[in-house]
Amino acid sequence: MVEPLAPVGAPAFRMYACGPTVYDYGHIGNFRTFLHVDVLRRFLKQQGVPVQHVMNITDVDDKIIRNAAAAGKSIEDYSAKFERAFFEDMEWLGIEKPEHLPRATDSIPEMVALIQKLAEKDTAYQIEDGSWYFRIANFPEYGKLAKKDLEGLEDGARVDNDEHEKDAARDFALWKAVKPTSSGEAERHWETSLGPGRPGWHIECSAMATKYLGESFDLHAGGEDLMFPHHENEIAQSESATGHTFARHWMHVRFLLVEGRKMSKSDNNFFTLRDLLLKGYRASAIRFLLISVPYRHQLNFTFDGLIESTNAIDRLRTFHQRMLKGGFAAGLNPEIATATAKARAVYTASLANDLNTAEARAAIFDLVRAANSAADAGTLQSENVTEIISVLTLFDGVFAVLTDNDAAITREAIAWAEREDRMDEVAANLVETLAFSDADIDALVAERTQAKKSRNFARADAIRNDLLAKGILLEDGKDGVRWKRK
Repeated sequence: MVEPLAPVGAPAFRMYACGPTVYDYGHIGNFRTFLHVDVLRRFLKQQGVPVQHVMNITDVDDKIIRNAAAAGKSIEDYSAKFERAFFEDMEWLGIEKPEHLPRATDSIPEMVALIQKLAEKDTAYQIEDGSWYFRIANFPEYGKLAKKDLEGLEDGARVDNDEHEKDAARDFALWKAVKPTSSGEAERHWETSLGPGRPGWHIECSAMATKYLGESFDLHAGGEDLMFPHHENEIAQSESATGHTFARHWMHVRFLLVEGRKMSKSDNNFFTLRDLLLKGYRASAIRFLLISVPYRHQLNFTFDGLIESTNAIDRLRTFHQRMLKGGFAAGLNPEIATATAKARAVYTASLANDLNTAEARAAIFDLVRAANSAADAGTLQSENVTEIISVLTLFDGVFAVLTDNDAAITREAIAWAEREDRMDEVAANLVETLAFSDADIDALVAERTQAKKSRNFARADAIRNDLLAKGILLEDGKDGVRWKRK
């Protein structure tokens, strides 16, 4: 059932999205989720709805502690590197920054207060080693989000990996008591009224969400893998503490497959954004592909699909430039005016219908085909172009692919690879191709055009071949010469 989505109790739409755990570089499955949340955020704003968006940064957990110890670094120094990389990846993919980006380590007092509130209701209890757990038996609605029948879980089944003694196997950790490391020193911890320790993962999101959005807010988002137990646990501990509905709506983004298989390092189909950039794929094409299939549907990420995405963006950019160049006769072509109005209406209706990005894209490409045909036939007129550019601007407000920053982004990725001693991962000829600036290419294209006018075809062909060797493709058309990088 599709329900209306609107802010309740405040002028802004308040939403919380589970952010990264900064123990490594984010992979494309992570970024599919962040991109679809970005689509929601951008579309709400486009419809005139102000947004208050919170995304947490989990900068302390078992993996971070373990990896930091192995690297001989503090968890602050270790996680800071991957936090910076995450924000850089967000920028490269055109993901808008949320209004609030709290780190877990900055919200420890709120977590402690929430656990104390649960303890007062006998829904949190402390075990012998000093850790605190949530008593699931005190929350009869547990499982309502994931629609799990907990009676069906076998005795001894766990909803997390904690290995402490607790009242029931299903109870989950709220606060983990400090333990000595292999060196005999205490692991990273906080001295609090709960005892020395650090927060469990689930309590972090509840504390940060309510800190910035209140006890009840409009929407909570994340990947489908977080529905159980993470989001289920958030609901249980938050609603037990406040007595109010935690989030009115939930948005879970489906997994992606890679070439038809689950992404896995052991299957050599595990990719970060940086892996793909160093292979020579464009950031814009990665964004466009990852949001091409609606969030409720599984995406099969393929390299053929990435090439198709690249070509689709080239078509859009070429068409956009053709419209901006102008030179069309005055007047209005009624048929194209109808097609333009239809594209606008279908685009908006598609995104309003549970963010159907596939139908929204299709509407714009239908308009591109119709307008290009009219332009080729000499029947596209200036008033049509004004409206077409308006629709393209609307489309780009959400899809964000018309501006070409791809070469600059790839240069930044190569600079990162050089700093990290990973230049062996950079595709052959990519550095040489990007060493050629846009201005250099424009100058050679202009020289080739002049050579053709002077009937110096040998020089014109030599320039084309030289550019092709550097990964620059030329396209001769009625409107002049266009070029693009492979």
